[in-house]
Amino acid sequence: MDYKEVNRQSWNNKVDIHLNSDFYDMEGFRHGKSSLNEIELRLLGKVEGKTILHLQCHFGQDTISLARLGAQVTGVDLSDKAIQTARELAQREKDMQGIASFVCCDLYDLPRHLDETFDIAFTTYGTIGWLPDLDRWANIISHYLNPDGKLIFVEFHPVVWMFDDYFKQVAYPYLNSGPIMETLEGTYADQNADLEQPYVMWNHGLGEVI
Repeated sequence: MDYKEVNRQSWNNKVDIHLNSDFYDMEGFRHGKSSLNEIELRLLGKVEGKTILHLQCHFGQDTISLARLGAQVTGVDLSDKAIQTARELAQREKDMQGIASFVCCDLYDLPRHLDETFDIAFTTYGTIGWLPDLDRWANIISHYLNPDGKLIFVEFHPVVWMFDDYFKQVAYPYLNSGPIMETLEGTYADQNADLEQPYVMWNHGLGEVI
């Protein structure tokens, strides 16, 4: 199974549903509401004039929110539909003090598509579970950071991923013991959405992450 293609299609299928969901509040976002939470803003500090690499950016809400604060931000995502949407949102944006640009590729292939370094690498919430190899992930981050650069990484505790999609029972191992192949109905942004699709993920225990 080509996990990248399975997951690319999975995320492509989610884009329209997410755009119309209360979870992403596109109406508020279009009127200037930031998608960044307090914890990210506190960890980031002042970003005006900084260069930021936003890994697994989905359709770019956080990327654009960072650019509104004056950063020069490059968002990266596997989903071509998400990246197309992100570019369209950025083109319509009038309140950005910085720049938001986007690259569509698998994260591990990024060095073939992007040749610059950044002050900050940024990734948040449900990202690393889509990656089979965290050593390669860490090497990508190291490759793109300036000598005094930093990683801002906000993620759920790995115990969360031991539960099934409805949090009714423990269904998966805590440690990475190989790919988890499942079919999900709906999405986290709209559990009642008319969508049923396969996906492939990996669990990464806290020790592996650190």
